[in-house]
Amino acid sequence: MMCRLLSVSSSGYYVWVSRSPSAQAAANDVLLNDISDLHEDSDGVWGAPTITDELNMKGIKCSVNRVARLMKSNGLQGIPQKRQWKKKDSTQRPSDVVNHLERDFSAEEPNQKWVTDITYIRTGEGFLYLCVVKDLCNGVMVGWSMSAVQNRELVIQAVLAALWQRPKGLCTILHSDRGCQFTSHEYQQFLKGHHLTCSMSAVGSCADNASAESFFGQMKRERVNRRYYPTRQDARADIFDYIERFYNPRKMRKVEHEKSAEAYSIKLSVKSG
Repeated sequence: MMCRLLSVSSSGYYVWVSRSPSAQAAANDVLLNDISDLHEDSDGVWGAPTITDELNMKGIKCSVNRVARLMKSNGLQGIPQKRQWKKKDSTQRPSDVVNHLERDFSAEEPNQKWVTDITYIRTGEGFLYLCVVKDLCNGVMVGWSMSAVQNRELVIQAVLAALWQRPKGLCTILHSDRGCQFTSHEYQQFLKGHHLTCSMSAVGSCADNASAESFFGQMKRERVNRRYYPTRQDARADIFDYIERFYNPRKMRKVEHEKSAEAYSIKLSVKSG
């Protein structure tokens, strides 16, 4: 009766039922398993672009459109980024400090350009403040510190953590906004004593430190805004896990993948030459 209503032959229906999946469908099933594993490992925060990058780093070649299509058809989605800028008051920049970056967030070598900034995390005990130092060459958080108080010591401890892993003899540009912690005399003297060139944003230009702001936005979108922290210690442990287990290792994998791809491209060009 069903075949008659749909004007389909019964033999054609039984052939369709017993037909094995096509090669494309089988490949999509395998790819979907990899996508689901990565989505689960990210705690459901990665979208199609990030998952595509991870698959390509694993040697699984696929387009972002294909990944997005498979994710949509199976109810998988990441957490989209909210575009929101908030203007905040700035303090007076020291007379001998200029904006060395000028919104150029690229760097050829590690420890060449760093950016730093402060954000807060809400807990049941009040705010926990986080200061990070980000290397613009690879995007890795090379230093960070947390405290219940937003003061100069918070910033200096984060920079010290970055200095501990920097090879001796290098001169690094460290960019920040004009927060009072960064314009303080103690902080400025600390930078000079450790061969760090201070760079600061212009007045009312949050985009001048967009690289540091983008990390905070990503961290809160992927982790902080999806949690409730009863105590500051709970927040400390989770932020540590996010930076050291989740964020930094992925950045390092991406750097290694890009280096391998570049070396392979050079090898091919030499052979073809």
